[in-house]
Amino acid sequence: FRFKDSLAQDLHEADLVISHAGAGSCLETLEQGKPLVVVINEKLMNNHQLELAKQLNRDGHVLCCNCSTLVDTLQSMDLSTLKPFPPGRPEKFALFLDKVVGFQ
Repeated sequence: FRFKDSLAQDLHEADLVISHAGAGSCLETLEQGKPLVVVINEKLMNNHQLELAKQLNRDGHVLCCNCSTLVDTLQSMDLSTLKPFPPGRPEKFALFLDKVVGFQ
């Protein structure tokens, strides 16, 4: 997709998601519990997507590749090795923020 207001329905119906390594795309997919293959765009300057993709891969949540290795990755992947992504805990951040600004 070039642009779509929401991918929620597509993610819900997907068996596998192949995406760039944008934080929103990765987190939304992982929160849905869907297996994710992240394709890194090596042409981006100051590539923050690369950092996110590598960390999620090290933690065992995604498979990571680039455009030239995508086919090999799809042919050799073992999705059973992926670990579920832990659910967010926004209450911890709220407590931290309250403490920092002096509400506690």
